[in-house]
Amino acid sequence: MKLSKLSRTILVTTTGLVLATLLTSCEIVTIDYVFVANSAGTGGSTTGQIQTFDADSLTGALRDGAAPVSSGGNNPVAIAITADYANLYVVNQASNNVVHFTIADTGVLTQKDTITTSASPNYIQVNTAGTYLYVVSGPNPAVLTAYSLTGGTIGAVASQQTLSIPGFAGDTLAPTGVTVLANSSAVYVTAYDQSAYNPGGTTTSIANPGWIFGYTVGTGGALTPASGSPWKAGIKPVALAADPTNRFVYVIDFASNQMVGYTIQSGSVLNFLINGPFSAGSEPTSVTVDPRGKFIYVSNGLSSTVTAYTIDLGTGTPSATINSTGSQTNATDTDPVSVVMDAALGRFVYTANFLGNSISGFRANPDTGALTQTQATPYPSGLKPAVVATVPHGNHSIEIVTP
Repeated sequence: MKLSKLSRTILVTTTGLVLATLLTSCEIVTIDYVFVANSAGTGGSTTGQIQTFDADSLTGALRDGAAPVSSGGNNPVAIAITADYANLYVVNQASNNVVHFTIADTGVLTQKDTITTSASPNYIQVNTAGTYLYVVSGPNPAVLTAYSLTGGTIGAVASQQTLSIPGFAGDTLAPTGVTVLANSSAVYVTAYDQSAYNPGGTTTSIANPGWIFGYTVGTGGALTPASGSPWKAGIKPVALAADPTNRFVYVIDFASNQMVGYTIQSGSVLNFLINGPFSAGSEPTSVTVDPRGKFIYVSNGLSSTVTAYTIDLGTGTPSATINSTGSQTNATDTDPVSVVMDAALGRFVYTANFLGNSISGFRANPDTGALTQTQATPYPSGLKPAVVATVPHGNHSIEIVTP
């Protein structure tokens, strides 16, 4: 059957509309906002900045999001985000301050209040209830400070503890990380003894170099050392993470290329996991646990890889996962110093690559935890990215674990 000229025109137009509709339905959908703090802004500026990327829901690929903002100081080294994903806090180490931003539904950051710390801040964390901001600073002295939070605004000091090794009070401790249990009942801090561990230099102490300190959280945010705290934690612990069920803590030891695991007992007391410590890559730098508590991911700075582990849900014991290439590690760009799993569904893993000036992306197998690289990874960032964090876009459900 022949069609008239008008009929052919209508057919072509209709077909075009159908195709346009199909293409529109396949548009990229953002699943997360990925925030990256650069220790030096673009163009050689010394002022820190926070970049925002949009993560594609299907592929995990990153693209530029909202415009970068100043971090409010120099050398940003840590980020913390409230559990409602409404507030972001960044540590500017060289400026001795912590800056608070609100997070809009579009991913736009707006600077609010700032606090100045008496010592150099290193790491921060917010409790799940959003009532306290924990800041570790030092060395000389090494201090854990809890600031009250009201609607995201940073308030007065609620409690403070100085880190000290029993019998070696005069040693210099360098704090390296802090984590809070999901039920907000306890806080753990890692540190290493610079008097006992000084590669290439002299030492003045016979103390064990690596430690983890535990504190219970009481009324009004009061911090009380857990019985037996601190506990040994290798040689140079540089990061730690707790699982979402409040049963296990994992510490990364940079100097021994290992991960140390602990079970959490009554009163926030820690006991070593059996069969540990566990092998990591060369010079591990950061660790994250997925929202379901099934997998652990560790970034390895020297080998420029990520190691994936499955967690035995009964014992907490991690086992390295074999990926699709038959390897236990996954290549990143140069010197990954921070690793995070996307906050929405625990589907993608990202690393901030300090010397690569980039972000690497991976897709995680939900059944095995194995990683495969996302499209077009790595993604260019500003200079010297030091930390990466994510928040859900809000157009989907969020993976929640109830301990």
